[in-house]
Amino acid sequence: MDDDRHEKIRQRAYEIWVREGRPHGAHERHWQQAKHELDLNDATTVPADDGAAEHGPTGTIASSDVLTVEALAMRTGITGDQAQELIDRLGNDRATLEEAARNLKAAEG
Repeated sequence: MDDDRHEKIRQRAYEIWVREGRPHGAHERHWQQAKHELDLNDATTVPADDGAAEHGPTGTIASSDVLTVEALAMRTGITGDQAQELIDRLGNDRATLEEAARNLKAAEG
């Protein structure tokens, strides 16, 4: 793993740890989540000269995804916007989404 990528993962894992209230003993999960987010971001990044305007406005979701967002929000008690943000950041891994949503709700609580 190159130093730049390692540093990006380290920084993102730290941000996740802080966002979740600095829980003890979750460093491995934070590291894996950060790595997953960066991998997802790298896989979905569209180069500027690749006709990005043709892909539609940023933040739009397919109608089938609306059900996923609403279901996550209803199951965990977070808002639809928060659910959409988590899905955008974390992908569609249900266990990761559920855990992040519960942590988000607990931090608000």
